[in-house]
Amino acid sequence: MNNPRVAQLFDQIADLMEFKGENPFRVNSYRKAARAIRDLREDVAVLAERNELRKVPGIGEAIDAKIREFLTTGQIALHQELIAQFPPTLPKLLEVPGLGPKKVALLYSELRVASVEDLKAAIESGAIEKIPKFGKKTAEKLLEGIRFLSESSQRTPLAEALPIAETIRATVAELPGVSRIEIAGSLRRGCETIGDIDLLCVADDGPGTIASFTRLPQASAVRAGGDTKGSILVAKPRGGEIQVDLRVVPRESFGAALQYFTGSKEHNVRLRQRAIDRGWRLNEYGLFEGDVAIAGAEEEEIYARLGLPYVPPECREDRGEFDCGAFCFVTRDDIRGDLHTHTTASDGRASIEEMALAARALGYSYLAITDHSKSSVIANGLSVERLLQHIEDIRAVDARIGGITLLAGIECDILPDATLDYPDEVLARLDWVVASIHTAQGQDRAQLMKRTIAALENPYVCVLGHPSGRLLGRRDAMDLDWDEVIRTAARTGTALEINASYKRLDLKDTHVRMAIDAGCWLTIDTDAHSTAELGYMTYGIQTARRGYAPPDRILNTLPLPDLRAWITQRRARAGA
Repeated sequence: MNNPRVAQLFDQIADLMEFKGENPFRVNSYRKAARAIRDLREDVAVLAERNELRKVPGIGEAIDAKIREFLTTGQIALHQELIAQFPPTLPKLLEVPGLGPKKVALLYSELRVASVEDLKAAIESGAIEKIPKFGKKTAEKLLEGIRFLSESSQRTPLAEALPIAETIRATVAELPGVSRIEIAGSLRRGCETIGDIDLLCVADDGPGTIASFTRLPQASAVRAGGDTKGSILVAKPRGGEIQVDLRVVPRESFGAALQYFTGSKEHNVRLRQRAIDRGWRLNEYGLFEGDVAIAGAEEEEIYARLGLPYVPPECREDRGEFDCGAFCFVTRDDIRGDLHTHTTASDGRASIEEMALAARALGYSYLAITDHSKSSVIANGLSVERLLQHIEDIRAVDARIGGITLLAGIECDILPDATLDYPDEVLARLDWVVASIHTAQGQDRAQLMKRTIAALENPYVCVLGHPSGRLLGRRDAMDLDWDEVIRTAARTGTALEINASYKRLDLKDTHVRMAIDAGCWLTIDTDAHSTAELGYMTYGIQTARRGYAPPDRILNTLPLPDLRAWITQRRARAGA
């Protein structure tokens, strides 16, 4: 599929244009096109053949021509021209938290910093502190950002790894003699980032299956190939490669192998000790009493023989699962709606009606439209006048289509001075308010906490959006006092969001567990900017399960009348 590569090229064009200081509107046109192409379900080559490229929002005449140029030549001349003007390592600097295109351009023009290594040297020599807009504190943060980038660069986000794994699993499942195949490892546990992808299968012909696996069209390289195990490298949609391992295991040992290779290491150590305490032996081949296998074909029988309820994969981290008793966690079937989504009214790529119809197709009974507030200028945030019209537009679509109810909402910025982006009298006209910090995330803890607490205490705020502000692999979490955040949320009755976007997964699992223990309400929201991104719900649910969240603490499992009652009670409780 050409879409990932084309989107990547347009993102790089936008970055390089920013380095040059070109017109922001032109820069944003390429970013918008990249987002639109990345979200397409059809290959741009197919759309080009049908002359339908310009039907995609964000693709005009110029972008259309460049897509066709790529499809014909494999490259885009503008991209090549821009690359020639800068060192090839320069765009990598944008991955360092705290550096945007303008700062990268300044570093390059002043110090000829053209790589992460150059940046580190400039920081260590003190040269960077002499540049305008840089100082000692900024230098220290950038050095921390380099460390963060180094540690995160070897990991793959859950949402990038899972589609690769599912595609390969489906392909291997069709091979002759393969009767069962499952995903294992950290991916099965729903970890936010993944090292390698692990697959296990039962097959009549182990060597033949592995040989076929190593010849898959997705394989960019073969790391290993034997009778029962093969390893290949597969390209990731946003660059780089990930290793995929396939093991062929005996049918009678499949459950034991699946348990063993799912992990985690800490969980497996505790489970093996439990077997040893009973005079048994547990490994990837089964649970043994002496030389006799007493369990192994299915995971459930291993846990049962060891006197445990079946432990869901997401909870196998040695974080209390052996003392938990029964597990009752939220599932996809429990979710009745999505309470954080964006449309073309701000920076989304689908209209109100398109988002509503897509949510209805997913079986939802309600959907909150929560476009950006006025201070999010880069996201086309809504002025008060535009917001009031937007509310009417949402109401009109809600009246026109059936089978789903639309809630008129907003994602309201929590400003650096701890005020909200709209006055209470404006917020009172909305059905649903998400409050989020988007700017000045580098403030000290005291000010960040002041902003967060003020939002949680506002009577019209329903939920604190992506509470830590982190971007996986790109930006670390804000410096917050999580005990105080969670205590305040429990006291005020304000919900905390599990933002299901694969870029965030925020709250993270350990904070979800803290919130559940404190009696907080949670929401699982996609923060979708397109109809395709509504599918991110899967990742939020896995994060919720890793945090032991039951369905009765998740607001968007409530029927709509109960959700409306909760909103009314929340406002009354807070004195609205």
